[in-house]
Amino acid sequence: MADSNLFCISLILLPLILLFLLFLITRPRPIQIPIKKRHIFITGGSSGIGLALAHRAASEGARVSILSRSIDKLEEAKNAIRQSTGIDVAIFAADVRDFEAVQRAVDEAGPIDVLVVNQGVFVAQELEEQKLEEVRFIIDVNLMGSFNMIKAALPGMKRSRKDRGPGSIALMSSQAGQVGIYGYTAYSASKFGLRGLAEALQQEVIGDNIHVSLVFPPDTETPGLTEENKRKPQLTSIIAASSGAMKADEVAKKALDGIKSGSFTIPCNSEGILLAIATAGLSPQRSYLMAFVEVVAAGIVRIAALCFQWNWYGSIEKWHMQKNRKHQMPP
Repeated sequence: MADSNLFCISLILLPLILLFLLFLITRPRPIQIPIKKRHIFITGGSSGIGLALAHRAASEGARVSILSRSIDKLEEAKNAIRQSTGIDVAIFAADVRDFEAVQRAVDEAGPIDVLVVNQGVFVAQELEEQKLEEVRFIIDVNLMGSFNMIKAALPGMKRSRKDRGPGSIALMSSQAGQVGIYGYTAYSASKFGLRGLAEALQQEVIGDNIHVSLVFPPDTETPGLTEENKRKPQLTSIIAASSGAMKADEVAKKALDGIKSGSFTIPCNSEGILLAIATAGLSPQRSYLMAFVEVVAAGIVRIAALCFQWNWYGSIEKWHMQKNRKHQMPP
């Protein structure tokens, strides 16, 4: 009887002790980042998730600037935001691969409080078939473009931070930046790179009261996804079929809510939460409650991840067997 009582007490005490320990050690500490009357600068802001984010930020009273390559698309986006919110946004045409052009846009826009690095290009194709020029283009836009944008904006973001309150840099990654998928070699490489950038950058700027977020959307219903699906390998479509697509506005809401709460990792759906737990690793975590979930669920989620891999590799094996049969059939 005494042993059973001791066991019951242990079941209660151990989680409480773990919660208290995590409360003490989770870093950085929780933060709230206001949006209203603050300057939000969004790259890739003329369509898709970026445009949806601009709509939401403007409707919440932020001063919004958007940047993309096409001045025509920027004008369309500006008119659409004005019609839906009654607010004018500032527009800047620049290629994020061109640091000087980005720097001129940032200087003209003025000090930034919340920088959302959202630009991205994606072409799904097996590495053997994909041209290196296309690989370089994907990495230059998605990864080097992010370095260019942050490098240009950071000095102004740091100045007078005490007077302007906490700042934020949010990087738009992808669930393909958490797990590699067939046909995503170049894209996943660029999006995995954003994680290393974000983790190291957070340590560099935390002393300046700037807080880094990493957003992991799934497939999102955007013009880019429509174009992507035209070239997506069949096997990529088979593996990715288990994950449904979200609407851009849904992703924008999740992203903006996560940015305002200073979350480092921002998943956008239930599958994304599982991926966030599975890939938590050494990433910073502000919420001791979420840290508790990560610690307790790590083993179970690893089993689930292995089940997913079993399914994916089974699909790959089956696809190759069918392909070989077709090649072996007599004409």
